Amino acid sequence: MSDESVQQRQSQPAVPLLEEQRVGEILAAVPERRHWRYRPRRVGMVWRSRTFRIAAVFTVLALCGLAILALVRDQTGTEGFLVGLGLAVLPVPLLMAAFRWLDRVEPAPWRNLLFSFAWGAFAAALVAIIANSFATRWIATATADPSDADTLGATVIAPVVEESAKAAAVLLIFLFRRREFNGIVDGVVIAGFTASGFAFTENILYLGTAFGEDQQIGTSGVVSMTAATFFVRAVMSPFAHPLFTVLTGIGFGLAAVSARHHRIRRIALPLLGLVLAMGMHALWNGSASLGPYGFYAVYGVFMVPVFGLVTWLAIWSRRRELRTLSAELPAYAAAGWLTPAEPLALSSMRARGMARDVARHRHTLAARENWASPYGPGSAPPYGPAYAPPYGPGHGPGFAPPGQHASPRRGPSAQVKAQAKAQGRAAARAVAEYESFATSLASLRRQARRGAAGPDFAERELELLHHLWQRRDVAAPALTYAAQATGRLRPHRLPTAPYAYPFPQHTQYGGYGHNPYLTPHRPPPPQ
Repeated sequence: MSDESVQQRQSQPAVPLLEEQRVGEILAAVPERRHWRYRPRRVGMVWRSRTFRIAAVFTVLALCGLAILALVRDQTGTEGFLVGLGLAVLPVPLLMAAFRWLDRVEPAPWRNLLFSFAWGAFAAALVAIIANSFATRWIATATADPSDADTLGATVIAPVVEESAKAAAVLLIFLFRRREFNGIVDGVVIAGFTASGFAFTENILYLGTAFGEDQQIGTSGVVSMTAATFFVRAVMSPFAHPLFTVLTGIGFGLAAVSARHHRIRRIALPLLGLVLAMGMHALWNGSASLGPYGFYAVYGVFMVPVFGLVTWLAIWSRRRELRTLSAELPAYAAAGWLTPAEPLALSSMRARGMARDVARHRHTLAARENWASPYGPGSAPPYGPAYAPPYGPGHGPGFAPPGQHASPRRGPSAQVKAQAKAQGRAAARAVAEYESFATSLASLRRQARRGAAGPDFAERELELLHHLWQRRDVAAPALTYAAQATGRLRPHRLPTAPYAYPFPQHTQYGGYGHNPYLTPHRPPPPQ
């Protein structure tokens, strides 16, 4: 053996021998996972990455936005595009505010709503423009009659393409944000935001085109095509596209509350809603070909009554969500997770708003008194934010309605006021989050009773109870006071012990099983 081969063998590190008695010793020497320098490569798992999905969605919407911007600007011109944009944006805040008001009981995350609006404005509009143009040209070539091609494209092709493109956003939220899609109201809101975005882009196109025609023929003012188009699309029928797509959203909402074993119903209801949306859209587009008064006949005899019916259904569903709170949450109150007054307050929008205002006011004043205390800033007064009087005035200091609390002796500085307001806002935010989690808990329990909750019901229930308990010290007193102040909890109906005193800190969370309302837990009375 040469000296070179001996030196090469000596320079190589020794490989640990795989001996049975040394396996534990070798594996014990492996560093912890956070100190790993080499990590397993997730081959083929890129689609499951949340970052990849978010980046893909943003990329697709951005590309669609750029494409639709170029197409609309090419058809209307720069000046027409700016005029159409300025006029088309006017009804958008009203539509968004209306749908957001409808969703106040259990507000959907803004990311879902913004995605829906962007999908309608960019992706659905781009698909509709390209597909409608291609179909109209193909019909005109096949029939050699451009006028019939436009009519057929508007009454048959456009409703199918546009409603299918808008329904895709509702389907995506239904599939990938299933926990945030709980009923008819969620379907109506998601569909309404999607259709509002689509109508926004379509109005830019129509208004910009009308402005270009006015520029060519020299008309302006009230008699112009731009004014007439704005009146028809933004004043008389801003709800047209939302009304069509809301029918699809109602179908998905009914599917969301159906039992999991009713698979045919869960598939058929969204399809039925989509077909109804297409039919109503076709009737609306075809009204112009029904004679000089066809548009007004369809508008007054069909569109307005259907709009009223759908509005009534949405408001009824919203009230039903509030009734669900008063029906489902008392089980958790009986188990000790809530006070008996909280289901009454949570089932009233007025009481919920009052609870947030009272929490903000009380914690702001408590923070000011804390800083103005003779013991100096940072000292906790006996009735500071940690104290949670159970039932408002007369049941403990520091919890009075706005305007009835004594102000500190010394005027607080601007910094103290700012910090006190920040604590008040944090308290109001905690109450708002508490209300949202409680609403989700009631909805989850209702789904469980109907067989639509899924196998992870216990884990989701415990997670919601955990979030409620973390915010209980702030939210429970405010909600109880609001229930009494709004008349939903009469003074003679105040419960006796063990609820008529503050709840102690919960130190054994998770020890009550997966159904805490079946194993009532009541805190021990104060010593």
